[in-house]
Amino acid sequence: MNNVIPQHNPVLLVHGIFDTGRVFHSMVPYLKQRGLTVYDLDLVPNDGNAALDQLAEQVADYINATFSPEQPLDLVGFSMGGIVSRYYVQRLGGINRVQRFITLSAPNHGTWLAYFRQGLGCVQMRPNSALLHDLNRHASMLQQIHFTSIWTPYDLMILPANSSQMPVGRNVIVPVLTHAGMLTDSRSLAAVAAALRPFGEVKSRQSPHTNN
Repeated sequence: MNNVIPQHNPVLLVHGIFDTGRVFHSMVPYLKQRGLTVYDLDLVPNDGNAALDQLAEQVADYINATFSPEQPLDLVGFSMGGIVSRYYVQRLGGINRVQRFITLSAPNHGTWLAYFRQGLGCVQMRPNSALLHDLNRHASMLQQIHFTSIWTPYDLMILPANSSQMPVGRNVIVPVLTHAGMLTDSRSLAAVAAALRPFGEVKSRQSPHTNN
């Protein structure tokens, strides 16, 4: 019997509010060292003024311009980028080409901090917003792909922190002390790498705490 080596998909990283692709300065080399091909993009504007569905169109345009239509890919969305990525997956056809999808400290059910800004994107990140209600009402579709939500209970940007938790897929808790630290802490980086592991690849002995 021939051994089949699992193949990695290209990985696209989508940043959060006030960030650019440079925010992944620790994650990119970490994933590349593990054999992954990594891409990122800059959402414009990045200040919460643009609607998240409009930013998701930028993700769709980037994917269509960068990858062939036959190329499956994996997607990681941090914070606001997690919701932008969810809109792409759930509403712009991404469900048909994304195989592994990770939200990292994303306000999947909103964050109270979004009330401090009036931009449309911030309004959409408030608890019970129309956009989040629509995405969460159809969250079951994420069961069609390998979906993981990684979050920390100590997050002071996502309030309440368990807003990141989802009723579908895998929920992985890493005890990182800050929101930004989720992009640099070795535990969260390891959790992302584990969630991106090709199907059939042997799992490592140690893994972060997981809730199903």
